[in-house]
Amino acid sequence: MNLSIKWCHQWLRMDKEPEFNALDAEQARQAVDCRQVFDAMRAVEADLTRRFAGSMAWKTVSGQDYLYRRRGKVERSLGPRSAETEAVEAAFRDGKARAEDMAQGLRARLERMAPVNVALRLGRVPNVVARVLRRLDEQGMLGPRIAVVGTNALFAYEAAAGVQFGSGLLATVDVDLALDARRSLTLATEMQPDGLLGLLRKIDRSFAIRRDGDFRAVNRDGFMVDLITAAPRDLRRRTAAPRLSAGVEDLEAAEIGKLQWLVEAPRFTATAIAENGLPVRMVAADPRFFAAHKLWLAGREDREPEKRGRDRLQGEAVAGLLAGALSNLRLDEASLSQLPMELAVRLREAVGQASSAARPEW
Repeated sequence: MNLSIKWCHQWLRMDKEPEFNALDAEQARQAVDCRQVFDAMRAVEADLTRRFAGSMAWKTVSGQDYLYRRRGKVERSLGPRSAETEAVEAAFRDGKARAEDMAQGLRARLERMAPVNVALRLGRVPNVVARVLRRLDEQGMLGPRIAVVGTNALFAYEAAAGVQFGSGLLATVDVDLALDARRSLTLATEMQPDGLLGLLRKIDRSFAIRRDGDFRAVNRDGFMVDLITAAPRDLRRRTAAPRLSAGVEDLEAAEIGKLQWLVEAPRFTATAIAENGLPVRMVAADPRFFAAHKLWLAGREDREPEKRGRDRLQGEAVAGLLAGALSNLRLDEASLSQLPMELAVRLREAVGQASSAARPEW
């Protein structure tokens, strides 16, 4: 076990089960192999989406052959048949075939690795959460506009740190998605016409909202997807609640005060593994901002006592990672400039306590 992680265990609770445990050598090796294959597959699929998107074909116009490139509904000529355009067409055709073959092979390998991941207890992210994140990623929404900010964000942090949190910290029946509404582009033009609710129903047809404009969708198993955003700093500039579609029925982001530093936090990306053993790209709020937010919530007297206790444990657990496996994330003023001073001070204190407890005693 990594010493810094082991000492963090001693700091977290001497009289109870540690809040996280390091992966053993076999688990760590399998997790790294899975991530490398997944990264390779994503790179090839990105090539297929960009360089090899669409098709090329020859068309005869006024007795002359021309090479046309088609992407979606857009088609343009690349010029008359010549040695040069024939080389372009051949390179595109052969390159796309190779990329498709490689993507298929890498996907098949990940599917073969999945049962091993499950057997090694690496499958962590609930399958429904993983499927939601994959669909958002396919739509280009995960990261630029949407990030995971609730309890499920812990799966991203533990995957990056090579640890596993205790089950008590992870129990939840929902996933909180934070919408960063600062950018001027409208979500309706970036996503399918039926929005987030339509996306959820492609995963599970039972997802429904209580009324149009609600911020929460629930499926028949009681699993909830919440869409939240930060309340505007200047309430006089409040407009209609952000949503993912201009359609009749979709979720609207619930505006929550004192949430700017979390919704607008830097993004943190990691490859985690779902319960079925398949990898999933996760984009969450930066763990420094997550920990600061949880520690702030734990100090609020108007929050339910049981939630405050869990907030404190989650905040302290992530602070433990920041003192050890994620100590590369800086805590200087520039790095935490988006945080209110009070939260930055509280975060540094928690990480400092973890670091002090991590030192061996003579």
